[in-house]
This record gives sequence, C-alpha cells and structure tokens, in this order.
Amino acid sequence: MIKRIVLKIWLQTWFYFLAGIQIVLYFPFLVVVLLLPKSYSKLFWIARNIWARIVLHGSGYFVEVENKEKLKSETNCLIIANHSSHMDVFLMLIANKKPFMFVGKKELYSLPLFGYIYKRAAIMVDRSDSKSRFEVYGKANEMLKRGYNICIFPESHYLDDTILLADFKRGAFKIAIDNNLPIIPLVFYDLKLKHPWYPMFGSLGKLRVKVLDKINVEGLKEEDIPMLTNKAYDTIKVELENDPKKAAIKATEKWKKILA
Repeated sequence: MIKRIVLKIWLQTWFYFLAGIQIVLYFPFLVVVLLLPKSYSKLFWIARNIWARIVLHGSGYFVEVENKEKLKSETNCLIIANHSSHMDVFLMLIANKKPFMFVGKKELYSLPLFGYIYKRAAIMVDRSDSKSRFEVYGKANEMLKRGYNICIFPESHYLDDTILLADFKRGAFKIAIDNNLPIIPLVFYDLKLKHPWYPMFGSLGKLRVKVLDKINVEGLKEEDIPMLTNKAYDTIKVELENDPKKAAIKATEKWKKILA
C-alpha cells in the first residue's frame, strides 16, 4: 500500500506538478512570445530546452539517443514513435533539435492556461469527429509550408499496457504520402516499464531512444497507405521485440499478471 502511494505521488502528482507549475510561472512570458515573429520556433526552444528538461530530469531520468544523426534531413519529415507514457512528449522534444509540431488530442485544449498555449502549439484533433480528423490534413500542410516537421504518435489505443504496440491509425501515413514526407521512426524502449500510464510500478534512470532509418514514400499513392502503415508498424514493433533489455515486453508481462 505504501509503495503504491509513493508511486502515485511520483508518477502522477510530481509529474503534473513539474509540468503545471512551469506553465503557471512562464505563462505571461509565453503570451508575449506568441506575439513575436516566428513565435513557434521560439516557443519550441523553450519547450525543448527548459520545460521538457525540467520535467524529465526532475523526475529522475536522463536520455540516451542512438543514431541521432538520422534525424537530420534536407526536407520536412513526419516523425513517429510508440506511445507508452505521459513522458513521451518530453522525450520527443529532447530527442529532436529541429522544431516540429505535434498532432494531439483536442481534449487538452480545455486545461486552464495550458490550453491557451496548446491551441497555438499543436494541431488539435477530435478523434471522435470525422470532420476534425479531416481538418488535420489542411493544418498539417500549412505547418509544413512554414518549414516545420510533423510529429504523430500513430497508435490507435495506446492506453492498453498489456499490448506491446497497438495498431497504427492511417492518418499519419496519408499526410506522409500526400506531402511526400520521409518518415522517421523513433523507438522509446523504456517508458512503458519505467513511467507507465498507471502508477503500479516504475523506476528511475536512463531512457533509451533509437532513431531508425527513414522510410521513403516517394512514388506512393493513397492506395499504398495500408502497406505503408503496416511497414512503419512492423519496423517499430521488431525493435521493441529485439530490445536486449526487453523493457517493453517486461512491462506488458507485468500488466498481464496484475490484471489476471
């Protein structure tokens, strides 16, 4: 019981405190930043170098990125990764130096203060609304024209921790094909085990990120979306399965025992 309380305080209360207190403290400054030319680039720098690092390092983690050079590209890219923790957003920010824009849940817009910034710093989508999902494509195209990469966590139901990697939604790959965007897959090995969605277990330490080879989409058409979706899915899943430490697999096994 005591262990569960400690885990809840660390994995949830402390996490939300570190993330939230910074929004409160920085909010007047962020509002001014958003009025400046090229405001998103400045906002991204703050998010990556201050907000994300304080949250992640303050929670007891440090990051190791393998193949970081593969993030470099002469063109815009679509960045994808597996989604297994609240920390994924911060890990993605730290791993990528070049500004990108998240495609994220519209529900977060309702959060006080954060919602004001979030609306201007992410492409929002209501997954239950087909019109909202369609509008994402136009908004993504606009940000790509401004020179920003797009980042999507493509898993369809990522909150089920008994699944190693949930099926991918097709929307990310339609964006890639429509805009001829190379896809850069990232693998987050450890967060499903070290900082899961629900506070049943966790640990401090190193978070490993691996940047995989680009998936080219040149010459692909809309009818190729299922093939591309499956290729990206298999690429990330194989890496999780072949992880020498089997971190994500251990996490799914733990959850199966807990829920049995």
